[in-house]
Order: sequence, then structure tokens, then C-alpha cells
Amino acid sequence: MTNSLENVELLIYIPSKTYDVVQRVIELENTLEAMRKAHVEKMMFVSFFADQEANPFVMSPYYGYAPRRLAGSGLNYTIVKNSLYADPLIPYLPELIERKNIIYPIKQEKLSFITSEDSAEALVQLAIQPELRDKGQTYLLSQEKNYSMQELSSLMREVTGKEIGYQPVHLEEFAEIYQGDGDGKELASMYQGGALGMLSQVSTDFETITGHAPMTMKDFLQENWK
Repeated sequence: MTNSLENVELLIYIPSKTYDVVQRVIELENTLEAMRKAHVEKMMFVSFFADQEANPFVMSPYYGYAPRRLAGSGLNYTIVKNSLYADPLIPYLPELIERKNIIYPIKQEKLSFITSEDSAEALVQLAIQPELRDKGQTYLLSQEKNYSMQELSSLMREVTGKEIGYQPVHLEEFAEIYQGDGDGKELASMYQGGALGMLSQVSTDFETITGHAPMTMKDFLQENWK
């Protein structure tokens, strides 16, 4: 890692997808040590907005740890928090059409989304605009509004022409449904936080960074659903 970071001015750090908190911490610590040895002084840390102290999401401790660790690292850094990626909704739509319902166990709370393409654009713009980074700034990337599941299902009905409503399942049932995918319990813990209103934050940071509004959920669904 040290060799690969030689002559690097800015590191954009995207954490791995493991749900092992300790492993992620070790990966970050190894990276910080390699940066120190290679004399890399600037980092953009790509984070996630489910980082509240009372959030039951299994990865919340990591996302809470990272900014505090960077604050004491001596680095020039920026934190970029993504809201939920909208992209998985597209391959998920056939299942929702079959079920005729969104089943997220978040009751009447709302979810906030950003597309991965918009997230990538914001990261690039931050990378080439030093005046917007390197001073401990924290940004939240989201669409302009968040969605209740009734609002989201209404958009999905409009785009697909199919019957999609909202019928939440219990957390335990949600975990069991997706246990075969290997992350049922972890996703259930994330939506447990969502049921507490912890996945609903929105901001105008994307527009501040890029100069234009992010793609709306309706436009995203219409552009990608076939």
C-alpha cells in the first residue's frame, strides 16, 4: 500500500463492503499508516449517513469512528456521506411487482436516496476543487427530497404501470427473507434505524458541489426501468 501511494496528492477512500466492523477499522488504520509512510496528506473519506450514536445499524459504529479518527490524524480531510443508493431499486422492482408491495420495515418514516452516478460526480468535483475540501468539511449527498414508502410506491406504480403498494413486514421476517443473500440481519438492522427516522436526512450539498440539482427519483426510475 505504501508503494502504491507514492507521489499521490489526494486519496479518495471508499470502504470495503464487509459487515465486519473490526475488519473495516483495521483496513482504515492500515491505510492511514501507509499514507503516513508515503507522505500523503489529503483524504476524501466516502461515508454513509447512518452514523448516529443511537443507530442500531451494525456498521454505524464504524461510520461514527472514522470521522473522529480522521479528526485526530493530522490529515487534511473531507467526509462525504452518501444517503441510500437509488440504484438497487431497479433490479429490486421485479420482486416488488411480484409482491405488489414495498416491504421495508420502516413504518411511516422516510428514506433519502442518491444515485451512484451523482455520488461519483460529486466526488470528482470535490477532487478538482480544493477550495471545497481538505478542511474537515462534511457533506451529505442526497436527492432534494426524501420519500415515505407510500410516496415511493406511488412513483413506482406510475413508472411501471404495475400495482405496487406498501405493506411493511416485521424486522425478523425481513431478515429471514434476505438471509440467503448473506446480509439479511445487516439490512434489517439498517432499516431498524430507518424506522427511527435515521435514514431520512436530505441536504443541498450536491448542488453546492456540482452547481446543479441531483437526479430526481422519478427521472431515475423512468430512465432505468424497461
